Formats: sequence, structure tokens, C-alpha cells
Amino acid sequence: MAKTNSTVARNEACPVTRVSARERHNERKNANYFNGDIVAERTKMNVHYHQIFRSDGTVENYQETIDRLLEEKKIVKHNFKPKSAIIDELVFDVNTDYFEQNGGYEFAEKFYEEAYRLAVKEVGSENYILSAVLHADEHNKAESERLCYDVFHYHLHIVYVPVAQKEIKWTKRAGPELAGKVKAVIPQINHTDKWPRIKVGRGYVNEYSKLQDRYFEHMKAAGFDGFERGERGSTAEHLDALEFKIRQDEKRVDALDERIEKREAQSET
Repeated sequence: MAKTNSTVARNEACPVTRVSARERHNERKNANYFNGDIVAERTKMNVHYHQIFRSDGTVENYQETIDRLLEEKKIVKHNFKPKSAIIDELVFDVNTDYFEQNGGYEFAEKFYEEAYRLAVKEVGSENYILSAVLHADEHNKAESERLCYDVFHYHLHIVYVPVAQKEIKWTKRAGPELAGKVKAVIPQINHTDKWPRIKVGRGYVNEYSKLQDRYFEHMKAAGFDGFERGERGSTAEHLDALEFKIRQDEKRVDALDERIEKREAQSET
């Protein structure tokens, strides 16, 4: 029986303390990885659909972009708490077989170029996107063994600042004629307002639980077919393993940073 191909999408919040580790994984800045499936020779094949460059032509890192957007007031930290999410990450995925059946790398490049268009709509503005990268360097060992040749799993990471347009209203101190009226609308960093809980039937779900539906519908409308919508709440073949590997890389980087800080502190005493 043929395996069913399924589209899978997920959104995850990321606090300030995880920005650097997430960047190192996505942009392949680590010297080595817990994820043994990453083939360094293929990292050059990863495709960026969005990067932000400095004036000298080098790429801005995530924190630099966040700081610049704050300085330019394109985003604001109104009522922002230290442990709140400063960035979110969208991951768009389809199981490996789908791409092997349709041409592999070249097909994946076109497929995720279209998925990136959906990401811009979901984020609200390309101005808020820090990076969008197709990973083409992760070896799928099981599929490689089954097909008797090297197979790679293609998936798209989009890192962005979660922005909700927040209405600031006049208070009673401004006078009865202004009280309650909108004073200004600000681009507030706010994961919760960006992805609010919505009522579905008798219960509530996060707005991004419907992201999987929109992903499926968008790609079908763009002319891609041969897949089904993944089950709501499912992470399918790859995302569970992907998240585990990312978290292991983050732990390794945190441990390395801690050792460096201790050495620096000892050298200063």
C-alpha cells in the first residue's frame, strides 16, 4: 500500500534566550551538530527565500534585525515581558516521499518558494521576517536504505517577529469626548495576540491550529497536488524528530556558552 503524502505546518514561539541557538541551527553556524543527519557538503544547497543584508553585503543576524526594527519603530515592545516570545518560527513540511516522487531538490525549491508566499501572508508583512530557509542538507536514512540511494528531507523554516496591530486608546483623563477612542495603532510584539485562541465548536484552539488547513489549501490552489492535509495536531513524519534535534543543538550551544563565560570570568580574576 502506497504511503499517503501529507502537508504539515507548525508555528512555535521562541523567547529571547533561544534566539541565538535557533539562528545557529537554522543558518548552519554551528561547528558540529547533535543532528547527525546534516550533511555539511550539501549545506550550500540550502535555499534562502529571505535574508537581510548589512550595507557591506554581509547578512544581518537575527538579533541585529530585531534591534534595527525596534530602532526604526517598525516593531515596539509595548508591555513586553522579559520571558515573552521575541520571535516565532513557522515550519512547513511534506513527507520525504512526496519530493522524491516529483523530482527531488528542484521540485522542492519551487514548492517551498510558493509556501514562502503563504508565510508572508501569515506573518503579515515581509518586514517582520528575519529569515526563510529551505533545508536541503538533512539525510533521510530510512528512505535512503529503502530506495538504495541517498535521499534528503526538504522542509522550510521561517523565523519572524510576531506582530499584532495594537490599538492604544485615550483614557478618561483625556476628557469625555476622547475617552475610549483610538489614539494610535502600534506594531506590538505579541505572540498571544498574533495567534489568539479561537472558538471551534464547544472548545477553543490556538489560531495557528488552522494553519495546517491554510497551508494545504494554498498549495493546492497554486497547482501542487498529490498530497492530503495532515491531521490537525499531527507533526507527521519529520517535525517531532526535527524539533528534538534542534533542542539538542540548543542545549549543546548553551553548555558551550556557559563554559566560555566561566573561562572569561576566571581570566578576569
